[in-house]
Amino acid sequence: MRIAIAADDPRGLESVVSHHFGRCPYYVFVDLEGKEVQKVEALPNPGAAHHAPGEVPAFIHAQGAEVVISGGMGQRAIALFHQYGIRPYTGASGSVRHVLEALVGGALEDARPCKDEGDEAEGEHDEAHRLREEVEALRCQLDEAARLLDGIAGE
Repeated sequence: MRIAIAADDPRGLESVVSHHFGRCPYYVFVDLEGKEVQKVEALPNPGAAHHAPGEVPAFIHAQGAEVVISGGMGQRAIALFHQYGIRPYTGASGSVRHVLEALVGGALEDARPCKDEGDEAEGEHDEAHRLREEVEALRCQLDEAARLLDGIAGE
């Protein structure tokens, strides 16, 4: 199975998952056979700066992905991924490695549109909305990191 994960950097399994799939700078593509990672590659997002609706789902489809994972995405993107036969997941945070473990373990949720999403006919949210989404994603990541630290401290 080939998985595309929206990422903030090109570090492969150690990349940080991006909150919004359309604006992320990279996608980390992971080929899994069962639970074993076979191949990892990070590719630049061709629509990171300015993307037209449908451009990024077409790119991910062209790479042969069967699954796409990000922190969030809009309803239009979710529908386009379904049309391509690609299963979208949202609500992901942390490292690509962590998200893959969650996927394999069945802990990821099916895609839900971003909160407070209006009509995406313009293809972009305003800057303040984007920053609010990123702050919320960072809060979730900090909560997860604190939970992990508490677990380590308790050992």
